[in-house]
Amino acid sequence: MPRTLAAVLRAARTPLSIEPVDVEAPRDDEVLVKVTASGVCHTDLGVMATADAAQLPLILGHEGAGVVEQVGASVTEVEAGDHVVLSYAYCGDCARCKAGRFVHCRDMKALNFGGARADGTTAYRAEGESVHGHFFGQSSWAAHVVTTPRNVVKVDRDLPLELLGPLGCGIQTGAGAVLNTLDPAPGSTLAVFGAGSVGLSAVMAAKVAGCAAIIAVDPQESRRALAAELGATHVLDPADEDPAAAVVRITGGGADHAVDCIGFPAVVRQAMECLAVPGVCATVGFQGTANDITIDQGHLLFGRSLIGVIEGDADPHAFIPRLILLHREGRFPFDRLVEVFPFDEINEAIDAAHHGKVTKAVVRFPS
Repeated sequence: MPRTLAAVLRAARTPLSIEPVDVEAPRDDEVLVKVTASGVCHTDLGVMATADAAQLPLILGHEGAGVVEQVGASVTEVEAGDHVVLSYAYCGDCARCKAGRFVHCRDMKALNFGGARADGTTAYRAEGESVHGHFFGQSSWAAHVVTTPRNVVKVDRDLPLELLGPLGCGIQTGAGAVLNTLDPAPGSTLAVFGAGSVGLSAVMAAKVAGCAAIIAVDPQESRRALAAELGATHVLDPADEDPAAAVVRITGGGADHAVDCIGFPAVVRQAMECLAVPGVCATVGFQGTANDITIDQGHLLFGRSLIGVIEGDADPHAFIPRLILLHREGRFPFDRLVEVFPFDEINEAIDAAHHGKVTKAVVRFPS
């Protein structure tokens, strides 16, 4: 068992413990990746706050990027030395996966949140004790991860790996909600509620799509300023006026599309109420599986829609290369969202992300 370094959650609502962890060699159908860097996502923070004893100890992290170090005997998709971005897990065998609807895999919850492989085992041990891992099929807050070929997306070796990890989740989620789910027509209007990394990715995607009006709503002045630089035609502070009414005023009747990146009931309602008829709101914000929202059914009845979106409705093997190509063309500057921290400062990176001091925190492992 090779030994690596990992940030381990040993109790909910406590700092991570940076410690040595033993990692199994990959099985025949698995891949061992040496992680260069990994993003900090609010989904990680949510698990840190709510994990129960049965889930612990646990290695989190699900926005990894790195270099393939070893592949199992039956793996043909990648080889040692390939640079890869890691994304979410799916089985590849169920009817939904065979139809290309990977984000709706029958086993999505178990494979991404179960803390183990599909067979219930884990590749990680510390001091002789099993450590839960395989979070989103990765657990990329470890310097080495055992994953599957389905989780890895091969990328060109000239790209900076320390910037690429968030493409596998947060950036994919925001951009995909626009380009995959909503697919706005050129000249249409779109409002984004929340200008963190997911919301700003939605703003950039709306500019790529050719939206005529792109309205970003966020209480933080620095994020509104960055949204304007990245493509928003209007920015709104929700403290100044009701955002839904402001969007209706700016668009002359309501936005064609909206993206809710927060998940608070009041924000979801605002994102719905700002819509024209017909209009579609994609909600990607997550405030837990129990999150009751009250919607005026009459608001829906006259032609508005609310749709939930996971991972940007994206096939990572097609969508991540698309985002990279847009970046190379200068049309999707996601690098402007990223601030890099050394791995031994992961708790500081988490605190900065939690308090909105950075847009997208990324931790970089020692070489």
